[in-house]
Formats: sequence, structure tokens, C-alpha cells
Amino acid sequence: MSLEGKNVLILTTNYGTEQDELTKPAADLRKAGARVTVAAQKDEEVHTVVSDRRPGTVVPADTTLAKATADGFAAVVVPGGTVNADRLRTDADARRLVSAFAEAGKPVAVICHGPWLLVDSGLADGRELTSYPSLRPDLVNAGATWLDREVVVDTAGGHPLITSRNPGDLDAFTSAIVDALDAGGDRARH
Repeated sequence: MSLEGKNVLILTTNYGTEQDELTKPAADLRKAGARVTVAAQKDEEVHTVVSDRRPGTVVPADTTLAKATADGFAAVVVPGGTVNADRLRTDADARRLVSAFAEAGKPVAVICHGPWLLVDSGLADGRELTSYPSLRPDLVNAGATWLDREVVVDTAGGHPLITSRNPGDLDAFTSAIVDALDAGGDRARH
């Protein structure tokens, strides 16, 4: 599979993003040929965390959420991390961006605590998805059907919605993103 010519946007805050949920999808998408752009709240480095507690690697931001648009991008990825997800859900630019990708019919891929952004953007209602287990009540209350699977790909809502539970599901998560972006994207699992 080659994702040459495909651009993917990753949304994050500048502190509190789960390290592997940002770095692994970025690396795997780049390895598949995609160009990855990291958009953070501020034009500063992204300080990741490991297991929400320990400092992780520092990742450069390419742009800000305020400057970013869905134009020219094939998909958006939202990593988790409790602090990251809690801050993104209240960020008007983050909500604007995931909504723009959804309205354009482009894949929206979200992992761990990231689905809080789907709740606050109105994108969870009527969708099948998964998340970190503690988010289940929030997602069900927002009208979603929550499934305990390593990856859920819901294509019934006008755009592919790809969700996973935690860093242990990253191989399945990134594979589903690549499948959705690849010309043979019909192989994505539901």
C-alpha cells in the first residue's frame, strides 16, 4: 500500500498527549508514504506523556489548530491522553476541524480518551465506536453504540469513523487508518 500524495492532520494540545498515540500513527503513516502534519493549540513543541503520568518525548508542531483547515488533508487523527482529550474537547478550533473532516466525508480517526472530542462536536450520535472504557457512559449518553473492540470502523455516518481503546490497540488502529486512505479502503473492518 502506498499513501503517496495523501496528507494527514494530527490534532493535539501542547501538553498531555499520550506519547505512543501520537508518535506511532505518525510514524506508520509516514512509512506508508503519507505526509503528516501535527497541529497543536500553540505554535510550540508538544510535550507528550506516558500513561498520563510520566514525561514522554517532545514532538515539534507544524502548525496550530487555529491555522489548520481540512483542505488538502485526506484524514484527521486525534490521539488520546486524558489531559489532551479534555482540553481538545473544549477547543473551538479542534471541534471545527473534526467537524470539517466529517462534513467533507473524510476519515476521522480517534483513540483512547480522544472520543470526548466527538461528543462535544456532535459526531458520536448514532455511530458505533470504541474508546478507553471509562468514556463508555459519556459516549452512550451522546447517542453512540459503544463496542469493546481493538478497533471499530463505522462507515454508516457519511464519513469513516475509526476508533480504538488504548495504546495496546495501536497496530489495529493505524492499520485501519491506512486501509481507509488506501485505494482498497473497502478492506477496513467494521
